[in-house]
Amino acid sequence: MEALSRKRIDEEKVSLEPDEFMDPETLKLEILSKYPPKVARKKAKQIIVNRKETEEKYPEIQANVRTIPGIISQRGCCYAGCKGVVMGPTRDIINLTHGPIGCGFYSWLTRRNQTDPSTTPDGHNFMNYCFSTDMEEREIIFGGEKKLRAAIQEAYDIFKPKMISVFATCPVGLIGDDVHAVTREMEEKLGITIFGFSCEGYKGVSQSAGHHVANNGLFQHVIGLDNTVKDGDYRVNLLGEYNIGGDAFEIERVLNKCGITIISTFSGNSSVDFFANSHTADLNLIMCHRSINYVAEMMEKKYGIPWFKINFLSAGGMSRSLRKIAEYYGEQKLIDRVEEVIAEEMPAVKKAQAEVRPRLEGKLAMMFVGGSRAHHYQEMFREMGMIPFCAGYEFAHRDDYEGRQVLPNLKVDADSRNIQELEVEKDPERYNPRISAEEFEALERNNIKLRDYEGMMTDMPSGTIVIDDISQYETESLLKTYKPAVFCAGIKEKYTVQKHGIPMKQLHSYDNGGPYAAYRGAINFYHEIDRMVNSKVWDHIKAPWEKSPELAARYTYE
Repeated sequence: MEALSRKRIDEEKVSLEPDEFMDPETLKLEILSKYPPKVARKKAKQIIVNRKETEEKYPEIQANVRTIPGIISQRGCCYAGCKGVVMGPTRDIINLTHGPIGCGFYSWLTRRNQTDPSTTPDGHNFMNYCFSTDMEEREIIFGGEKKLRAAIQEAYDIFKPKMISVFATCPVGLIGDDVHAVTREMEEKLGITIFGFSCEGYKGVSQSAGHHVANNGLFQHVIGLDNTVKDGDYRVNLLGEYNIGGDAFEIERVLNKCGITIISTFSGNSSVDFFANSHTADLNLIMCHRSINYVAEMMEKKYGIPWFKINFLSAGGMSRSLRKIAEYYGEQKLIDRVEEVIAEEMPAVKKAQAEVRPRLEGKLAMMFVGGSRAHHYQEMFREMGMIPFCAGYEFAHRDDYEGRQVLPNLKVDADSRNIQELEVEKDPERYNPRISAEEFEALERNNIKLRDYEGMMTDMPSGTIVIDDISQYETESLLKTYKPAVFCAGIKEKYTVQKHGIPMKQLHSYDNGGPYAAYRGAINFYHEIDRMVNSKVWDHIKAPWEKSPELAARYTYE
């Protein structure tokens, strides 16, 4: 159990020497001085210098509030979170966007989710297609429900899918098209599951609202449709893993070696068949806390499946998570097998760390990525000897930063009330608590914390900077002041960062790299960052006359 202790994390953190950096509080004041007073007061609550206030309390950060109009930030919309993030990686649901073609094209194009159709009997894979009703001016004026019915019918006639989901975009909500009435009508007509999402882009404050809407839809319409119990001694669901660059394939490889069976992944390499059967698993493992915790909580209430937070990014995170799973089950054969797998995988990891560390030791990294990635990747950088100095999310809530202990004190605002909260009760026939109250307490005593997430700030050293919903101006201030060796974010920030002569790694879509999860993924990431940081191309960002300016002249008569 020592591997799971908070002491281990504290020992691995790289201490920061104040003399080497501008004082973060000074930088914060400089940034805020450029904003109007009212804006500065709000942004001051979103820029935090991470210092423990008490033994268990970190500074309070303001999160999940609307971006100030006029400020350019990294956020997406509710529709992007619902269709693009959670539902998009599901290969055999036809995900039909009811709205202008740009919305469907954007959510189809922007992520590199991979899938393996051979794992389901029919081999359906609709991820190659962009399905949209292509609403135009005529539908905006006279309504688009007729066109939606026709689109559903056409999709069914051509592809014969098992399931169709419909996503409402901003114009649909504004003109009042009822996607739910249309999907109920077409479901009765066609005899397959068809359901809609009220995920208009303007709902909520960010794509986080769309995650919640997608969780609700999956829980209401898909989870629990198939009661078949699959073979496997240790059956788990992997929640919040989207198989970007093939991450889920690598995670599954390692879990299979350990004898752990994945029933369903939400939603990387996913199928409606897996979702329908997911309520039969023993345990839910959460990777991305923000995008999928709603499903985990609802499945525990209805079916009795416990959940806990894990991290399969970084070699250390992978090893601790495997040990945590083994300790949860408490069977010696699994505990022994996990140790054997770790022993088999780690030599290659140690070799790669030794290769890159001399070239990366002590260099700064910054990461502003959604989900739990800004947290998980910090350990990956520490394994290379780099210093994760600044981090933040674009759609997080306070519990993603400070831990779930803040949840009882959070106030429900108007934006949160905009998202439906499902009333979930125990299933009278299928509720089956996987562990007793006594077993739960025993696990807690052994530091196997269920239903808990300690947040990102508890895992960052004192003096580091945490920024929620970072703006373009704040990004450039960090770049100019600290000149990090690498900056991690998304496509919207990529080229701005590179123009500063700083490598920029997309951790939303991995550019063209991956996988980065588990052991082989960590090795890939070490070498990728080494290549990026030490590439000579960054020396050519500035023209020669900018590096060494010279003044030369001659008389005109010469």
